[in-house]
Amino acid sequence: MKSVTAPTEKLINILQLEAETYQDRAVLGGLARYADTWRQEGKAAFGPEAADWIEAVAGRLQTYSDLPDPATRQQGMAALLEMVENPPSPGETQQAEKEPVKPSEARPASPHLHTGLNSSITTLRGVGPRQATRLEKLGIRTIRDVLYFFPRRYDDYSELKPINRLEYGEEVTIIAKVWDAGARDTRGGGKLFKAVLSDNTGSVEVTWFNQPYLTDRIQAGQQIVISGKVDEYQGRLCFNSPEWELLDKELLHTARIVPVYPLTRGITGKWLRRLIKHSVDYWSKRLPDHLPAAVRQEASLLDLETAIVQIHFPDNQRILKKAHYRLAFDEIFVMQIGLLQQRHEWRSEPGKPLPVDDGLLRDFIGALPYELTRAQHKALGQIVADLRAAQPMSRLLQGDVGSGKTVVAAAAMALTAAASAQAALMAPTAILAEQHYQTISRLMDQAPGRKPTVRLLTGDVTGQEREEIYAGLADGSVDIVIGTHALIQEGVEFKDLAFVVIDEQHRFGVRQRAALRQKGSDGSSTARPHLLVMTATPIPRSLELTLWGHMDVSIIDEMPPGRQPVTTRIILPTERERAYGFVRSQVEKGRQAFIICPLVEESEKIEARAAVEEHERLQKHIFPDLKLGLLHGRMTGDEKEETMDRFVRGELNVLVATSVVEVGIDVPNATVMLIEGADRFGLAQLHQFRGRVGRGEHASYCLLVSDSSAEETQERLRAVEATNDGFELAQKDLEIRGPGEFLGTRQSGFPDLKLASVTDLKLIEAAREAAHRFFETDPELAHPDNRLLARQVQAVFDPTESWRGEGEIS
Repeated sequence: MKSVTAPTEKLINILQLEAETYQDRAVLGGLARYADTWRQEGKAAFGPEAADWIEAVAGRLQTYSDLPDPATRQQGMAALLEMVENPPSPGETQQAEKEPVKPSEARPASPHLHTGLNSSITTLRGVGPRQATRLEKLGIRTIRDVLYFFPRRYDDYSELKPINRLEYGEEVTIIAKVWDAGARDTRGGGKLFKAVLSDNTGSVEVTWFNQPYLTDRIQAGQQIVISGKVDEYQGRLCFNSPEWELLDKELLHTARIVPVYPLTRGITGKWLRRLIKHSVDYWSKRLPDHLPAAVRQEASLLDLETAIVQIHFPDNQRILKKAHYRLAFDEIFVMQIGLLQQRHEWRSEPGKPLPVDDGLLRDFIGALPYELTRAQHKALGQIVADLRAAQPMSRLLQGDVGSGKTVVAAAAMALTAAASAQAALMAPTAILAEQHYQTISRLMDQAPGRKPTVRLLTGDVTGQEREEIYAGLADGSVDIVIGTHALIQEGVEFKDLAFVVIDEQHRFGVRQRAALRQKGSDGSSTARPHLLVMTATPIPRSLELTLWGHMDVSIIDEMPPGRQPVTTRIILPTERERAYGFVRSQVEKGRQAFIICPLVEESEKIEARAAVEEHERLQKHIFPDLKLGLLHGRMTGDEKEETMDRFVRGELNVLVATSVVEVGIDVPNATVMLIEGADRFGLAQLHQFRGRVGRGEHASYCLLVSDSSAEETQERLRAVEATNDGFELAQKDLEIRGPGEFLGTRQSGFPDLKLASVTDLKLIEAAREAAHRFFETDPELAHPDNRLLARQVQAVFDPTESWRGEGEIS
């Protein structure tokens, strides 16, 4: 019937549109008016033999508006969609619901067709090209994908109750005998099917709306199982449109813990549940277990077949929990093995041990205009030890905003230059690169002994100046280079790059980070440079163990003496004028302020003020007597530099900016950070903005202006208001947004985790410890028993990618 399915496709689109609101507004006049159109098109397409089915669908359309509430309409819509999606084939009598997929249908359509777990889902009987296209929207392309398409939640209908113990509002299952059943018309022209069910303890009435075909399916004398919510009508308990099945068949939708899967247009829950059930029954037995037996036994884990079966169709809550744990453990274990392999491969490469001069290090620290904290001393000691080692450093340096990471990196760069080698620092923006250049140049000028040559290389450096820097890097006369992506362009060659620093590393793509590191292996040298990645976004412990499990970690968890906590307040939109007054009062005291707006130009989707328009409004109407500057990502490098220089020199009272000021900008005289649309930013990002103030001797303030009054939004902002601890906020941010949002999905390279949570520290530590113990026995995964695990690791970390073996996924 493929040539005559246009009417059903049209109707399905209408019904799916209606299913977004359940307000009977998908077509003009409602679904009842569309029933006549459906009758005409259905008869023309399917012929007289399908008249009963066509009329059954039309009846449902006519009575849809009679359904009393959205919940009942949702149930009626699900049944209607299932009817429409399963029209009768030629020669069939009325058949409103397609027969369940038989177990054999989960096998290949032809016994001669070679299939396997990686075969297309179209090899499953009942999945044609159209359904395959729909399933692909859910990420299901192969038989293996079906097995690993996990439920998003479960409806627990496993509790059986006698009728006399039913309670209003509970989700229950009953097994009962049909005493009476029949359909009747409603005033709106629809049909109701009612059945009276009874067990040894009592009876209850059950109603299904607009499902007249049940007349042939549910008959007096049958034993049936129903699962659903106990309702009440005129003081008597009842059920409205519950799930039901005959007792003499395998129960899939009732009387059990029922899986609920993500759906898409054209895919119904019952159809997908049947497909997965029979696929799991047949193919789970053919799914090889990649986890070594010794690891499974040591961790008391289920075997893979049992875990897959029970995660989809659990026998009880206890076994469901064990299945979830086994599969979540899998994800973390495989990730850890991949990270350990990367670390092993990286550290197996020859490094560039540097002769660190302890006297020079003491002199450098002694020349600083401030004392280093204990945490800074500890981190610097760890980095110096790495520089001396024959294995290349691979270290993450993390610390809160303003904790003093840059001076630690600068000290290591000075030691590298003193050892007659070169160092490079790559920052994500030209503004931050310029800031680092100014800071590091100043530190090098203050240090005793030979002054290293420090140059800045960004996209704005062109012509003769760029050629001079290229030549200096190639002949070694440039000791330290600070730059942006310009450092990894073709034509940039180093004579002896021994130390690479990547700041705010999550802002770069994986290949970009690897490209700079490769610059240290150019030419005849095969030695790898030492790598230090820095982040001012504190990394929660659980994420540190997973995403950075292959790197050594240094943490600066102390603030330099004299840094004052920033007072943070949530400001309602109605209090904006008070906030502006506060900004003015600070300017009158000789201070400066930031006003942050999330977007550069207007967007209809996000009600955030555009920085360009906001600057014009503030200058004209709010602060006409003050000097306001504008900074956003679409300005040229020269324009940004000029604006920042003016702000640093105090020529501008207020800087209106987008998130380009998130990291690195250091203006000690700035004491107010006013953030418009604060609800649009993550907690960690808000904390980064707040870190731009409070860097001088004056009390500083952060004002969070939110246009959303939603309780969830206010709770997030209250968390920022309550603490200045970046690590605490980072943990909350991770829990709210997940690792992809927290780090930036495209940039992080974070493997997909379907079941494991990066906030589950207990699971992560257990899987990580097991991975370390196992890896010691076979780091190459060369043993025949470990080949399946090796393939699984490759599937996650894709060895064809050019960054494989570059020592980081992050």
